[in-house]
Amino acid sequence: MKILIHIDDVAQWRDALARRLPEVEVVTSEAPAAERRGADYLAVWKPSAELLQEQEHLKGIVNLGAGVDALLNNPGLPKDVPIVKLRDAGMGELIADYTRYGVLHYQRDFDRYLRQEAATEWREITVVDKTEWPVGILGLGAIGQHVAQSLAADGYPVHGWSRSPKSLENVTCHHGEAGLWDLLHQVRTLVLLLPDTPATRHIINTDTLQALPDGASLINPGRGTLIDESALLDALGPGEREGRLRGALLDAFPNEPLATESPLWTHPRIRITPHMAGPTPMDAALDQVVETLQAWEAGESVTTVDPQAGY
Repeated sequence: MKILIHIDDVAQWRDALARRLPEVEVVTSEAPAAERRGADYLAVWKPSAELLQEQEHLKGIVNLGAGVDALLNNPGLPKDVPIVKLRDAGMGELIADYTRYGVLHYQRDFDRYLRQEAATEWREITVVDKTEWPVGILGLGAIGQHVAQSLAADGYPVHGWSRSPKSLENVTCHHGEAGLWDLLHQVRTLVLLLPDTPATRHIINTDTLQALPDGASLINPGRGTLIDESALLDALGPGEREGRLRGALLDAFPNEPLATESPLWTHPRIRITPHMAGPTPMDAALDQVVETLQAWEAGESVTTVDPQAGY
């Protein structure tokens, strides 16, 4: 068996996978082209089209992350090759922490205190209790469910939305188009944890932003394509003064790294992080990669990505 790996810390992945599967040939995308060819499997994160096109006899691809949109949209992706994406792999807790930070940033008025600090203004703001701060989670996959239930355990009223009906303890679940609008009207912070699919692209747009209560906030540790950035900037309004939308914490963007000329960088009520909300813990990810490769080699059934659905 020959496995080709492509990811930022590729040498670390190569060594770790070689230790777990000593009988397997493991090469990296940094190897000469002649060594890269002939792989049975790819374990990759955002590979180039050229890297994919080099391979002629692939049996499967393991996507080294939960989001598969970059891989599915890659023009070099071969047809009819099964794709497996990493499951939660510990990302759920990390993204829950990121989301918890974002919710607290607005619920406890840290955004406003930062502006007061810059203006040398000493003024305490009355605390809004968690029970009066409903949070909406768009996307109730494994990570969305974990985040929703973590926030509910913290004491927030949590509303979750998915395309089809779901039931979660201590979470008010909504589904379908009518359920989306019902959720939007009720929440003070909206969290985006949907996959990138044709149905979800620009789901945050002028209409959905207008449906949020005045002074709502937005957190996106999900996919950058979920947001119409022009509509977001319009809802925020210019300058320090709060617009209809109070603020946004953004971790994902349609094109990354975010271009230096993007107006998102300089908007005073947008906080930007470099797609770090849910890095994949290597040990947990390796367990899944090894499990998948061994199942494929044994001819066992493996849950694969549906390219039409986008996840």
